[in-house]
Amino acid sequence: MTFRLNHLAIVVEDIPQALAFWRDALGLSLSKMERVADEEVEIAFLPLQDGKIELIAPINTTSGVAKYLAKRGAGLHHICLEVPDLAAAMQRLRDRGVELINDAPKVNAEGIRYCFVHPKSAFGVLVELYESPSAAQV
Repeated sequence: MTFRLNHLAIVVEDIPQALAFWRDALGLSLSKMERVADEEVEIAFLPLQDGKIELIAPINTTSGVAKYLAKRGAGLHHICLEVPDLAAAMQRLRDRGVELINDAPKVNAEGIRYCFVHPKSAFGVLVELYESPSAAQV
């Protein structure tokens, strides 16, 4: 199975403040901002040559991201890898005793299927798996 880095997600308290570094000081482009009601976050997308950086800020104090921020502070939240077949990847992980946060794939606003691997199974790293867009078109 081939993997590709899709994005690195960084949790921040305030996106405009974080953009002062990532966009203004470092010089990365901001491609779009998005509010994701289901996840209770606002996201800023900063494309790279391969993949992107996503700045994630909670939109309330009760969301999972808000709790993460309160407990661990700002910083790397998760890495996202693209897989050609999400169902096969999820089954492979289950067969090897890996704990998934999602029993079934979720679907984002762009129609991409995704799931999360529990950090307990990935040595403290939250891993998101995206199904490659080309796989969704088959």
